[in-house]
Amino acid sequence: MLVWDNLNTHLTAGMRRYITERDWLTVYQLPPFAPDLNPVEGIWSVLRRTTTANRAFADPHDLITAVRRGLRQLHYRHNVLDGCLTGTGLVPAPP
Repeated sequence: MLVWDNLNTHLTAGMRRYITERDWLTVYQLPPFAPDLNPVEGIWSVLRRTTTANRAFADPHDLITAVRRGLRQLHYRHNVLDGCLTGTGLVPAPP
């Protein structure tokens, strides 16, 4: 089973042919815009409200540093990450 978004490489004729030639492969394609099905959107939402909120960035490097710092802090907050998964209907893996 494979779940795909609408990345342009997933929609090419070659990829469609590859999928149809494999009867064992089941592909579920997400709708064009489905943030509620993507746990990454929840993580970005947390970063927008915390690390990058009310802040002007001097340059792209400053933004990258802030996002990395925020992701590093989230890495240790398993309850927040589990909440992002649960919000999509996915179940976090047991420890």
